Amino acid sequence: MSDTSKTVKSDSPEPEKSGTATKVDKTEGVVETQETVAPADDPTAAPVAVVDPRLLVREEGLKGYLTEFKRKVKGGELGSLPVVIGLIVIWTIFQTQNDRFLSADNLSNISYFLSATGMLAIGLVFVLLLGEIDLSVGSVSGLSSTLFAVFAVNHGMNPWLALVLAVLTGVAIGSLQGWFFAKVGVPAFVVTLAGFLGWNGLMLWLLGDSGTINIPSESGPVHLLGQSSFFMDQAIIGAYLLAGLAVVLSLVGNFNEQRRRKAAGVPFRPTSEILLRVGALAVAAFVSAAVLNDAAGVSNALVIFLAALVIVDFVLRRTTYGRQVFAVGGGIEAARRAGINVPMVRITVFAISGGFAAIGGMFFAGQTASATLSAGGGNTLMLAIAAAVIGGTSLFGGRGSVWSALLGMLVIQSIQTGLDLLNMNTSIQYMITGGVLLGAVVIDSVSRKSQKAAGRG
Repeated sequence: MSDTSKTVKSDSPEPEKSGTATKVDKTEGVVETQETVAPADDPTAAPVAVVDPRLLVREEGLKGYLTEFKRKVKGGELGSLPVVIGLIVIWTIFQTQNDRFLSADNLSNISYFLSATGMLAIGLVFVLLLGEIDLSVGSVSGLSSTLFAVFAVNHGMNPWLALVLAVLTGVAIGSLQGWFFAKVGVPAFVVTLAGFLGWNGLMLWLLGDSGTINIPSESGPVHLLGQSSFFMDQAIIGAYLLAGLAVVLSLVGNFNEQRRRKAAGVPFRPTSEILLRVGALAVAAFVSAAVLNDAAGVSNALVIFLAALVIVDFVLRRTTYGRQVFAVGGGIEAARRAGINVPMVRITVFAISGGFAAIGGMFFAGQTASATLSAGGGNTLMLAIAAAVIGGTSLFGGRGSVWSALLGMLVIQSIQTGLDLLNMNTSIQYMITGGVLLGAVVIDSVSRKSQKAAGRG
């Protein structure tokens, strides 16, 4: 064991330090130091070594990890476990009903069509982390795709410049709504509900009587996001290159974290655990690449969606801004007293949500090669919110991950595709998706109560 543990008892009054025990790890040659303390109520008692529980888990090997897993489940720290189990159950049920469900072509369709709504869900994860809601993302996505069509088709603007203007419009709309919420004090529910109606009306006005603007899809951003656009022109090596890149980035990231924690003298993951985690990722990545290659390759829309997840995950977990978002979602007053500019965080979060809604609108335009009256309408908003919540982001704020957008959309898109294969009515699809959403919220509520009972809430 190579961890260096410096243990200090937190009970008051401050315990008297009575000695230091030093041990040399023969396997890695690292010195491990543990301070010993004497019980405060009995000065004559023998010193007791206080050890970080995370070190005990790793020293006990597999038994320690199983014990830690049981403790987390009892304490309500479920993470992505419920959605992973749910996904396995859904895939098993549909495969038993139709053997085409887990075919390469069907899995390729699922991976492509989850990207557009998944983009909206990424932005909503930021808003949900604050414990708020943004009801306007569907309308903003429709308005942005319409603006792109007006700029690029009606006015002949360069498509890439039109794309940038459309996305900036989404960011500006999100900032405006965030300003009303953070500075004026209007509840986010009311502001974004007004946005849901107002931006949808503006989209209808821009589309005019025709109601549709067809967008050329032979080149430009619409072609890039279309269903016939694939990474490296469907080259088989392309999917395996992406899988290899994901494994290398994960390996480098884990070892960098290990090095930083070693330097800081805090517990860190041993090398064996890192290799096990990265090995599991490698299996999943290369199996997925092989399946998609059996169909037509990896769509560019999926590549862009996954790249966005990696970047946003880095921002949320590795930057000061990301920690501020979690802090504001965990407790506004505590965040304010810690010196965090709460209004700034709130406004930027809604700006991010608006920006991702606009990008999602471009994905929808790529799927249909047009801007239509139905863009961003229907159940788009509900599915985006459901994806974030089903994937594990808490509706109560302060807990979640952007990867929940991917997991939640996998669940929703699997249900839609599976029911289509079984020729079931859309009404059944809505009822099942609603039931899954309710189950996710119930699990979130129960796990939060369990954490409070365990003193972790």
